[in-house]
Amino acid sequence: MKNFRRNALGLGLCLFLASPVALANDPTDSEPDVSKKLSLTIYGDNRALIEDVRDLRFTGGEEVIALPGVSSAILPQSVTINAANMEILEQNFDFDLLTPQKLMEKAVGEYVELVKTNPATGEEVRESAKVLSVNNGVVIQVGDRIEVLRDDKIPTRVIFPKVPDNLRASPTLSLRVDAGGGMREANMTYISSGLTWKSDYVVVFDEPAKQMSLQGWATIDNTTNTTFHDADISVVAGQVNKANNRNNRYNNQNYGQRRGGTQAGSAERIGDNYIYSLPGQTTLSSKQKKQISFVDADAIAAEKVYEFYHHGFSSQNNPQNVESRIAFSNSSEGGMGEALPAGTVRVYTEDASGKAQFIGENNIGHIAAGSDISVKIGNAFDITVKPTLIKSQKVSNFVTDREMLLELRNASRKDVKVNIYQTLGAYWYDHEVLEESHPSRVKNDSTLVWTIDVPSEGEAVLTFKIREERPW
Repeated sequence: MKNFRRNALGLGLCLFLASPVALANDPTDSEPDVSKKLSLTIYGDNRALIEDVRDLRFTGGEEVIALPGVSSAILPQSVTINAANMEILEQNFDFDLLTPQKLMEKAVGEYVELVKTNPATGEEVRESAKVLSVNNGVVIQVGDRIEVLRDDKIPTRVIFPKVPDNLRASPTLSLRVDAGGGMREANMTYISSGLTWKSDYVVVFDEPAKQMSLQGWATIDNTTNTTFHDADISVVAGQVNKANNRNNRYNNQNYGQRRGGTQAGSAERIGDNYIYSLPGQTTLSSKQKKQISFVDADAIAAEKVYEFYHHGFSSQNNPQNVESRIAFSNSSEGGMGEALPAGTVRVYTEDASGKAQFIGENNIGHIAAGSDISVKIGNAFDITVKPTLIKSQKVSNFVTDREMLLELRNASRKDVKVNIYQTLGAYWYDHEVLEESHPSRVKNDSTLVWTIDVPSEGEAVLTFKIREERPW
């Protein structure tokens, strides 16, 4: 018969391990808990693919093999296990973990031993007790008495005769197999929830030099109850579909991207996504967030731009502040040449004393290398636009002419350029520019753009007349 460490549980209003007791079947004594190789591929949607390689000893014939230490959020139906000369007959995931509360719950209807210690003399008094209930407290029967265990400052321990068979020290995958005897390598892969990652970017912008530096951090979040020791970790940038995903147009939105990329980044591709392998091995503890740098670039060409978006044809009673944005390219020519996974960009700049100041943040979508990017950092305090609808004239039942006036004012000490984005009506309408004070360019089927120079402590005016023709 094996010798096991003795443990006991102290009980009050809460339960805790206190001192030794004989346990008939301690699962931690006989189950292997060290992976030969552990790899995590983490997606950005609360999923990870885990590959766990272990050496298993088979006695031969039908037997139960326990694999402790798997993720507590494992998707059991996703598990595959391969080992030579082994057939899996049955698979179980045991997630009822060994805790003082669980021990007491499993002891309902059973007998335990109470040990009370006199604080003054140290004398111990032992009694046999039957556990009746553990709902909102522990109710026991000692002889003819019904008692409630409570926190009354008297040291009390409860000794259990054994650990229940279905309680595990860690989440465990149990296999009933038919295999040949001997030690062999087994490769286990499965999908787990509770593991995710996201990108965070730190930008330091030098406005006079029209340059910036960018550092990208992979923030990995492990919300499972499992610690993954010495693991190779990779993160996947992109959207891997889920079976219950609804395929709608919102999945394709890409915030921050102005022009699609035409360059391949240096990261490895997996399917239609990018995979970033983090350097070395790392331990990802339960309930831990870990940050690892995955992109670092300096001297990226960048500039501040001011933009104003006017939707439809209408007047505003008050001047509107324009948006302040940092525009750059993640192309190799621009100084980067890397795809950028979706995440939050935080922008800093130096003040007159050389101290770094935070000036804004925004989100970007997954952006391929070679794209033009515009990140909004806020609204300009002293640059405004006031739109006014001068005239709306119905030419016919299907044709309408509209005249707009936009007054731009600049209260800063520098000359600026403001990009005015005017959205038109529905894309199936025909639009024609009849008159304009500044030349426009077409952004897309439903948007025109004007770039207006506004002098320091001065103003400028944009006027235009647009004809809209409806097909019905």
